[in-house]
Amino acid sequence: MFKENNKKWILFFAALFIICIGAFLLLMRSGNYGTVAVIRVNGEIYEKINLDTVTVAYDIKIKTEYGYNKIHIDRGSICVSESDCRDQICVRQGAISSDGVPIICMPHRVTIEIEGDSIDA
Repeated sequence: MFKENNKKWILFFAALFIICIGAFLLLMRSGNYGTVAVIRVNGEIYEKINLDTVTVAYDIKIKTEYGYNKIHIDRGSICVSESDCRDQICVRQGAISSDGVPIICMPHRVTIEIEGDSIDA
């Protein structure tokens, strides 16, 4: 059916496609993935947590003059699970596990972001 030459070209492009997909996945995996979550309240560091060392999930409750946030920490991820702010954007954002997009609760002046891969002593 196919000429021998067409089969070679199909195999060549299939192999090229597989190599490109593999390279893309490798680049995505080796991006800037930090493991340290930094919680800031009113711009000041409240706590740094190495998400790779978390063995049992736990919650941190932050109560300030601006409001209340409950932060859920699990191995490799962190999220705001409860908040008494009006818009609930911080809760609806869900968990983060890599740097790039922080969780921000503007009314309570709380930010959570993933930075680096170690906690500075």
